[in-house]
Amino acid sequence: MQPLNSLDDFFIRTGASVRLYHMGRRIETCKRSTLAALETAGEAWPQPWQGKARLALVFSIGDMTDPLIWFLALPLDEQGQLDPASRDAFLQRLLEVLGHNVHSLDRHGAKNVDNLMQNNPLAFTPSVPFQAVLHAMASRDLDLPASQHLESAEAYLEGHQPLDWRALGLQGLADFAVRMDASQSLRLADQLALLPSEVLTLLCYCLEHVAIDAPLSLSLRLRGEQAAMSGDIETLCACVRAISGAPDDIVGDWFDTLLAENQPESGSGAIGPDLLAAMAGRGWRVLEDAKRLPRFLSCLAEEPRADFIAVVRDLALIPRLRLPVLMTLKEAEPTSSIGRRLASLHKAG
Repeated sequence: MQPLNSLDDFFIRTGASVRLYHMGRRIETCKRSTLAALETAGEAWPQPWQGKARLALVFSIGDMTDPLIWFLALPLDEQGQLDPASRDAFLQRLLEVLGHNVHSLDRHGAKNVDNLMQNNPLAFTPSVPFQAVLHAMASRDLDLPASQHLESAEAYLEGHQPLDWRALGLQGLADFAVRMDASQSLRLADQLALLPSEVLTLLCYCLEHVAIDAPLSLSLRLRGEQAAMSGDIETLCACVRAISGAPDDIVGDWFDTLLAENQPESGSGAIGPDLLAAMAGRGWRVLEDAKRLPRFLSCLAEEPRADFIAVVRDLALIPRLRLPVLMTLKEAEPTSSIGRRLASLHKAG
């Protein structure tokens, strides 16, 4: 049997119809060329999460009626490049199952292939909101209907019909977020102030994976600021995560305000590890800024409850942020919050 050299090689040789999605920082479509570049060209993964390239692979082989979905977390090295050992072991097991049927899998063979995921060290189970959004995106991209929950979610979120929010399904909220058009976004922006915090939080878990326009972004910021004033950190963090899909200038302006409020002269105290994690996890794109990145890392260093090294390492794996992060650490004054944090870590180590 000719060896399988990569996951993309598997899809080519089986003739599979496949769609890829990032499943790390945000759920986004992923080009096959991006995976191929990681596997064969040694390029760094553009959206690492906790040292892994997390992917959803939605594919059909032969006459399959329902696509298979694999969730794979490929280990990365300290440069953000593929650490191939576990991937190669998985490909070897895959080839053993395929045998000589690699070019002509039937439904039975495809089922055997999918069963490999049950004992696959690369497999992971996404959180429930991630699963809901992935299902919504894949259904849309495959021209399949949304879930039966979409209609009630639309009626509630656009203010057309008063419903008991407890009857709303997460899948309906995810379908709404993924399929929302400009007019729906405007109506949602008008209704956002009226949503119970429980609904708003669930909705934000879905909105954080899609692009949103300025009116909805500003409504999210207003709800987030109101939550901050009342000490509702969960809602604040949810709004910060959701606004990450807004235009960069809107996201950056709110981040700048939040980080400025954390400066010692403001007297506001630390903004907290959860909020810092939300900014790094979903809003990493706007951290690529000569002033904002050092300010963020300073706030991170000042927060004793934050895992400074873990967050820094995760950000440094992002190709566009690697050099700015390393330079910020290198140029930090010994008396600065970053310098003091690094010194304490060095002393402890």
